[in-house]
Amino acid sequence: MLKIQAESNVPTAYGEFRMIAFAEVETDWMPHLVIIAKNTDFSKPVNVRFHSECITGEVFHSKKCECGQQLDAAMKFMHENGGMIIYLRQEGRNIGIINKLKAYALQEQGFDTVEANLRLGLPADDRNFESAIEILNILNIKDINLLTNNPDKLQFVKNSNIRLNKRIPLQMNSTKESENYLKVKKDYFGHLLDDETTLF
Repeated sequence: MLKIQAESNVPTAYGEFRMIAFAEVETDWMPHLVIIAKNTDFSKPVNVRFHSECITGEVFHSKKCECGQQLDAAMKFMHENGGMIIYLRQEGRNIGIINKLKAYALQEQGFDTVEANLRLGLPADDRNFESAIEILNILNIKDINLLTNNPDKLQFVKNSNIRLNKRIPLQMNSTKESENYLKVKKDYFGHLLDDETTLF
């Protein structure tokens, strides 16, 4: 059972957010985090983003993915429109940073992101969004707009007690380095990506 272990206001480049740490025990050094924009109206469907940790894209600005751009765009969107980001500690589609770097090395040999994971004996995507649903229930949020291109996230919500009011796309421009990564997202995982339109 996840519990609120700590919370505080955190000023950011995109405005001030309330940050809450969720973990089973307070000694967990890698809790799930939630940031909630100050202007969030909880009487209406809440804008929500389930965002999985990506240290390479968010901290080191890797061009191999759009995760850092998506997080920045989501923070900007939440500050302007109200809402929250549930930041889940499942690095590299939940294979961890060491395996992620091993997968990167295989990608340098010509394998795509799915092929690299499978060659390492790992799932193509081992993420789970049940913790996000649990957090929404702890916060007593029952009606949401979900910022995502990922049909798996939509299905997790549809299979839960949370009402999905609508999907809000969160699409970034591709780069030369991320083009194949995004193609695999669309072709293999069925992500809802437009070939032409950049929505953020």
